[in-house]
Amino acid sequence: MAVHIRLQRFGAKKNPFYRLVVADSRKKRDGAFLEQVGTYDPMKNPSEIKFDLARIDHWVGNGAQPSDTVASLVRRARRELVPAPKV
Repeated sequence: MAVHIRLQRFGAKKNPFYRLVVADSRKKRDGAFLEQVGTYDPMKNPSEIKFDLARIDHWVGNGAQPSDTVASLVRRARRELVPAPKV
C-alpha cells in the first residue's frame, strides 16, 4: 500500500481550511485516511500551521511520501520552530 501525506480540504467556498492527513494514495482527496497529523489555515494572517512533526517524521521514516505542498509547509513549520540566531 502506497501511503501519502497530503492536504484534505475543508471550509466554505473561498474560505479554505486544510487538515494534514496520512492516507492510502488510492483514496480520494477528501476520503478515508489513516491519521490526521496537523492543520493548515491559509486565511489567517499570517497563515496558521499546526503540525505534529514527530508523527510526520514517523510516517516518512516508514515510507510515506509527502506531496509537494506538504513538503514545503513542513519545511516552513520547521523554520518557524527554530529560534533566530542572536547577533
